[in-house]
Amino acid sequence: MNKMVARVPFVDLNLQHQPIQNQLEQAINSVLHRGDFVLGKAVADFETAFAAASGANYGVGVASGTDAIALGLQACNIGVGDEVILPANTFVATLIGVLRVGAKPILVDCDPQTALIDLKAAAKVVTSHTKAIIPVHLYGQMVSPKQLLDFAATHKLLIFEDAAQAHLAECEGYRAGSVGIAAAFSFYPSKNLGAFGDGGMLITKDPEIAQKMVRLRNYGAAQKYVHVESGTNSRLDTLQAAVLLAKLPHLQKWNGDRHSIAQQYDTQLAPLASAGIIPMQNHSSAGHVYHLYVIKIDDACAVERQQIQDKLTAAGIQTGIHYPIPCHLQPAFTYLGYQPGDFPQSEKLAKQILSLPMYPGLSSNQIKEVVTEITSIMSGEQQQLLSV
Repeated sequence: MNKMVARVPFVDLNLQHQPIQNQLEQAINSVLHRGDFVLGKAVADFETAFAAASGANYGVGVASGTDAIALGLQACNIGVGDEVILPANTFVATLIGVLRVGAKPILVDCDPQTALIDLKAAAKVVTSHTKAIIPVHLYGQMVSPKQLLDFAATHKLLIFEDAAQAHLAECEGYRAGSVGIAAAFSFYPSKNLGAFGDGGMLITKDPEIAQKMVRLRNYGAAQKYVHVESGTNSRLDTLQAAVLLAKLPHLQKWNGDRHSIAQQYDTQLAPLASAGIIPMQNHSSAGHVYHLYVIKIDDACAVERQQIQDKLTAAGIQTGIHYPIPCHLQPAFTYLGYQPGDFPQSEKLAKQILSLPMYPGLSSNQIKEVVTEITSIMSGEQQQLLSV
């Protein structure tokens, strides 16, 4: 049986790639002709360009966003005996990065309006062993840089940004990745800037951290066969770097398209607020780059999230949930000692949130289809209630 083609897919990368296909092919062909497949010219060129675009001095490409976190923390000398604060409401890679360096993750709750880390909650868990905080710039919106810098100064902590969803996001005059000592990015294909496979990068303004990261990604080698760190093999592939370098000049426009799409969603969904359909708040104005467009289906809604998602799927509209299980409730991490109820806002959001289609090229008609279908679902439920 043929799988139904979605009328409105959750992500459609072809809309980005087709207009620049010649540039992408030329970028790949240039690597094929040079034959520099490992740590080639395109890697160095992309590292320089992306770091500069993000407000940093150095970029070090690695194999994935997860490695960018783990090796980045190691490069910042965070390890055994150190505590690192991070939100419970994040993709599990943030937590895994902390665990990989042997540090102790200290989870905290999130702001229910933005889903970003709650810094007031974070202040309550700082101890003499706390060394760093990882703000996750979730959905494409930055945690307030000014509040972060004040927090870090007050508690004498490092800021290590997880900017995997926030390529070129801006807030309060800062770009994602330029606030802390270092920042990790992912270039998974569906990211705002995505490769044709996995990829990641650490950016920093600190030359020592950058140099250590260069060693760590390449077996800890200061020079060939001289290993001064306990490193690994995690190098951004040259072909992927070439693709990313070709796409980078288009990123600002693509981000602008995402923001425009979000504004259309906001306007068209506004009448459903009284029915319990609430978009996550944007506190960053045009600086929010909307990797995801997320709504809350709150307690006022007469229809369950699963029912809404199922009906949207049946109508050919794909959606997602980011993320259905908070980190502290994941089966793999029960040994950390957290219990259900420890982070009520994160747990509540996990049951309420729904990610709608969001990508450059999503048309106004498709946005209208999504909102019309949600409105129809809500209206149908209201009519059923009135007829009972």
